Amino acid sequence: MRGAERTFAAIAELYPAAPIFTLLYDEHGTNERFAGRAITTSPLQRLNVHQSTFRRLLPLYPLAVDRLRLPPCDLVLSSSSAFAHGVRAPQGAVHVCYCYTPFRYAWYEEARALGENSSLLRPLLRLQLRRIRRWDLAASRKVDAYFAISELSRKRIKRYYGRDAAIIYPPVETHRFAPGEPGDSLLVVSEVVRHKRLEVALEAARLAHAPIRVVGSGPEHRALSEAYPEVEFLGRASDEDLAKLYAEARAVIVPSMEEFGITAVEAQAAGRPVIAAAAGGALETVLEGQTGRLVTLDDVDAFKQAIEGIDKLDFDPARAVENAERFSVAAFQQRLAAEVARTVERRDQGGSPLGDLSVPATPLR
Repeated sequence: MRGAERTFAAIAELYPAAPIFTLLYDEHGTNERFAGRAITTSPLQRLNVHQSTFRRLLPLYPLAVDRLRLPPCDLVLSSSSAFAHGVRAPQGAVHVCYCYTPFRYAWYEEARALGENSSLLRPLLRLQLRRIRRWDLAASRKVDAYFAISELSRKRIKRYYGRDAAIIYPPVETHRFAPGEPGDSLLVVSEVVRHKRLEVALEAARLAHAPIRVVGSGPEHRALSEAYPEVEFLGRASDEDLAKLYAEARAVIVPSMEEFGITAVEAQAAGRPVIAAAAGGALETVLEGQTGRLVTLDDVDAFKQAIEGIDKLDFDPARAVENAERFSVAAFQQRLAAEVARTVERRDQGGSPLGDLSVPATPLR
């Protein structure tokens, strides 16, 4: 249950009687948050795909989305970071998409995707990503309205799809967190993957002689644990343990550029300051000089200086908690319900629910 899954849980709560369609579903892996709901999966469900193997099915996802057959309805609300927005809406239905980002590996992280595969597979993967871009752009033309999770997400939707999108910040379960007694250790909460830039935080902590903990797991765990033996790698944590770790942290570090960055908001909900890259969602969630420090992306020395100066920050835990409440589940659901209703109303009044549709600034390759 990471950010996108928790966001979809908040969406599903708004429409408790609505059926759910998804490519793959793991009841246990989603903490049974959707137990009792009418859930239809794609044929890929029969392949017994796991978290560690689902990327191998990349060529099949567009076809699997196309095979989902939705019943007659007035509204389709898709939650998409790659393929879900390509679902076929029934005749007469309005399709609104809550979009975390256009599919990153197809549009703006192709080099990283290629670099993570052997040289023998790269030509095939490059061809597949080209096909996915064509499919993805065609799919975007059929969506009536997009909602973006942040300004960065909005800009990417405009650049790659040529579509305008209203910003609706994703929900953070702020009620799970409360201030506590902070300790000496810094904290990173992240998937342990290359694009999260954990080495920036770890190197900065080493130079500042500051103890640091990492919550999360992923393919870069072994390499980072060998390179930074002084770091305490905790693996995945339960919701209860994570709330305690946030409250005990000296500060929480977010070294990567996030589309939104729920970690930064969770940290503030626990009354702790944030040291984040001055990029992406942190620009909208962290109040510079009040609830944290924003420093140059990938600048280890800047992060080191922020760590060394964080205790001198004029920081008020109550101000951090207040700021985090702007992104509560209730605030998200209220805004989403209003925007969905506004989109459907435009259609019912005879207008087009479509947002601005223009030629993408980035050409297909």
